[in-house]
This record gives sequence, C-alpha cells and structure tokens, in this order.
Amino acid sequence: MKGCDLLGNIALVKFDRKDSTAKRKKEALEILSKNKSVTTILEKTDRIKGRLRVPTAKYLAGVKTKECLYKENGCSFRFNVESCYFSPRLASERLEISRLVKKSESVLVMFGGVAPFAIVIAKIAVPKRVVSVELGRKCSKYALENAKKNKVKVEIIQGDVRRILPKLKEKFDRIVMARPNLKDSFLNVAFPCIKKSGIIHYYGFYPENEVKKLEELIKVEAKKAKKKIKILKIKKAGDIGVKKYRYRIDFKVV
Repeated sequence: MKGCDLLGNIALVKFDRKDSTAKRKKEALEILSKNKSVTTILEKTDRIKGRLRVPTAKYLAGVKTKECLYKENGCSFRFNVESCYFSPRLASERLEISRLVKKSESVLVMFGGVAPFAIVIAKIAVPKRVVSVELGRKCSKYALENAKKNKVKVEIIQGDVRRILPKLKEKFDRIVMARPNLKDSFLNVAFPCIKKSGIIHYYGFYPENEVKKLEELIKVEAKKAKKKIKILKIKKAGDIGVKKYRYRIDFKVV
C-alpha cells in the first residue's frame, strides 16, 4: 500500500501497481477492522478525469458508497469522492489561512470545490463576506449543502472563474487560489479582483529544485497586470508525487 486518506466513513487507498487483487482485498479488510469510523474502502487509481481533475475511485470493501461525511477544523463536509476533488491533507492549510483573515475582510475562494476553504474561513474568522466559485455542478451542490450544514454565510457561485469573476465587478481583500494541477495560472483573472494592499494565496505545483519558477511566474503575471507585489511567504503545502510538491506563495499587492 502506497498511501491512505481517511475521509470520515471512507478510506481512499493507493496501492502499488504490483499488488495483487488478493493483497488489496486483505489490506482493505485490515483497515476496516482497525478503524471503527471507516465503513467503506475505495481504491484510488492513477486515472484523472476531465477538467475538474478528479480521481477514479474503485470499490473494494465495506458499505458500497462513494459519498462520505468528513470533519475537520470544527466543520463537516459531505461529498462524492469520485465527482469532487478534496484533499484532507490541506486541513492545516485551511486552518492557517482562516487565522490570517480579519473580520473586516471580503474573501474570494477560486476553484472552491465543496467549499472547504470558504466554510472553514467563514466559521473561524467570520469575515464580512466569503465567496466561493467552483466550475463543477455536483461540487457546487455539495458546497451549498455544506454551507447550510455548518451554519455559515458563504456565497456559492457555480461556473468558470474566467466568466464569473468579471461579472462580479468586485474587488476582494483576500483571494485563495487552491487551483488544480493545471498549466493555466489564472493569475490574469485574479489580479483584476484584488484590492490594493490585498493578499493572494496562490498554490502551484513544482519540483523542489524549480520552486523559483513559481516566484518568477507571479512576478511576470503581476507586471502584465500592471500590479506591484511583495512576496510574503513561500512554503511547502504537501507532496503530490516523487520529488514534486504543492507550494503556497503568499503575496501582497502594494
């Protein structure tokens, strides 16, 4: 077994390709026996589907479902693991950013998914306004349900950020860009939406020896948008492959 993400009632397991079906079944049953809260074991395959970059999950053992109820940071989230991307490994990121948000701020979350960033921010920071924009229809439906379940005020908007954000005609104090692993940086969409002195939390995917490219990308895009920026922080926010990491870079528009 190469890894396991616990998502409430579901364990999403990644196996080595060499592992036999019998071995996978055996390890799945062992996870069920050792974790009372887990009722379903799904195998995460290598195949990624479509623009939403969601994994394929194969049923292995336990209750036959792909819908989970997951809890973190005092919030609960319901979603289908095969139709909605969700990373429990970003729980500490969501908490860290929520603690940076001030009550007077308006916050935009791009690529909002089932609204984990938006809901944790709304629950912990209770800012003036939180908007979450997500392309996927199924994810957006779960996001609405999750906002209601957690009793927080979050505006959920379904659609492509490139089309939605210009229509909002609004500038935000803080933008969270927890984007999928795509070539498009989407910074040219974000810059017109950030206030002067506003902060952007941008996630990028790079090998460790190429992290400077992330900083250069942001500087180049800022110059194109005629924005002056100040880099505040660069940190590893988890690994996504062999010697490849998710980085978060925080920068202010000055």
